[in-house]
Amino acid sequence: DAVETQEHYKSRWRSVWIMYLTMFLSSVGFSIVIMSVWPYLQKIDPTADASFLGWIIASYSIGQMVASPLFGLWSNYRPRREPLVVSTAISVAANCLYAYVHVPHSHNKYYMLTARALVGFGAGNVAVVRSYIAGATSLTERTSAMANTSACQAVGFILGPVFQTCFTLIGEEGVTWKLIRLQLNMYTAPVLFGALLGVINIILIFAIFREHRVDDMGRQCKSINFEGEENGVLDQDEEGNVDHVAVVAINFLFFVILFVFAVFETIATPLTMDMYSWTRKEAVFYNGIILSVVGIESVVVFMVVKTLSKKTGERAILHGGLLIVLVGFFILLPWGKKLPNIQWQEIKNNSIPRTASTEMLMPFWSLQAMQLPSNHTVEPMGCPVTQAWCLHTPMIYLAQYISSDVLIGLGYPVCNVMSYTLYSKILGPKPQGVYMGWLTASGSGARILGPVFVSQIYTHLGPRWAFSLICGVVVVSLLLLEIVYKRLIAFSVRYGRMQE
Repeated sequence: DAVETQEHYKSRWRSVWIMYLTMFLSSVGFSIVIMSVWPYLQKIDPTADASFLGWIIASYSIGQMVASPLFGLWSNYRPRREPLVVSTAISVAANCLYAYVHVPHSHNKYYMLTARALVGFGAGNVAVVRSYIAGATSLTERTSAMANTSACQAVGFILGPVFQTCFTLIGEEGVTWKLIRLQLNMYTAPVLFGALLGVINIILIFAIFREHRVDDMGRQCKSINFEGEENGVLDQDEEGNVDHVAVVAINFLFFVILFVFAVFETIATPLTMDMYSWTRKEAVFYNGIILSVVGIESVVVFMVVKTLSKKTGERAILHGGLLIVLVGFFILLPWGKKLPNIQWQEIKNNSIPRTASTEMLMPFWSLQAMQLPSNHTVEPMGCPVTQAWCLHTPMIYLAQYISSDVLIGLGYPVCNVMSYTLYSKILGPKPQGVYMGWLTASGSGARILGPVFVSQIYTHLGPRWAFSLICGVVVVSLLLLEIVYKRLIAFSVRYGRMQE
């Protein structure tokens, strides 16, 4: 068994830090334009309606869901630098395309859809990142490394909207370079900044990133991903089969965790506008602050969970995280007798027809945006009378909402980190690219279905049904966790090579 040298150790962790950066940039690519997509879409293509916006929001996750297993498979048989550089280059090109979607004379909305789908496709490299970190860390290092990875992802989601806010100072008109037909404004500057970060990331991958692999005990191993090595140079610890029951169970649990959080993010704006009569601007501003605080809370949790898991183990913490999420959504159930303020304005002369098909993919902030008739200058506030449940469902008090945000912001990061950590340990020393690709695809699918769930169940049946169903799904997840609890152990422990 090769003993790891100090130089090898330093090089290994430098490469892991490059993976942290890649994960950070991947999440920034999603969140840096999320607040400005709707006004930019309206500006470049007046024919785009709310339902098309839903497709644009979903296209990122669809692209990532398709790409994750492909990049994961690629990374199993070739040096990981290849899929990392190609995926990042795709994201850079897609961001540049987004900056030029105003140029064509027609069908601009389809160019924007393509750009966001390609950014998501490039973000499929998170499967490569996770699989590399799983292979380049020992079991004792794994939880900490996975927590750091998730923290970088969370910080990216937090800072993306912050960057967007800073770029609003440029204004809608900004500066135009006629020679290259580039408009630098509050809509295009964020994606061009994202493209610049991507180029820096590619340079660092070439300059610093190296292939490293250690076994569960931290011993240096040969890797099939080394350039110049023959495929199939594996060590004896790879003998044995992966527990596929445990693998499927973690995929399901991860899907539920991401689905629940997607619902939580998606429902924030319509819920607060309905319950507290907030305007669109107030809802975006206040929820932006709340989600930023939740994001900071999540980063703190990622750091704490690294220490806590050494004392209690990953399975117990995952169980506790799911319980906290369950309590968070249970608190959101409407109680009492006070009804929300009702929005009575007549809905007519609307330019967008409100049909089942348009509501299917209607994003969160546009649920109320469509309530404003074109012949009114004052934005109607309160729970729209078109949502029949507003007339009989008690309001959710602000204290309930804030308490729920705090609890979900505590439970979600715990579940996220423990899912990835347990999954990587269950898979063991075999190449994990494809498996990590499927796990990432599960999360992407959840982020697609979450907004659809909200637009259907919440809009038509109300918060009582929506949150009761979520609670039911989390209870099923807890039961599944109990059933497979004893199987969620590390590959090396399962085959008696290490003590748990």
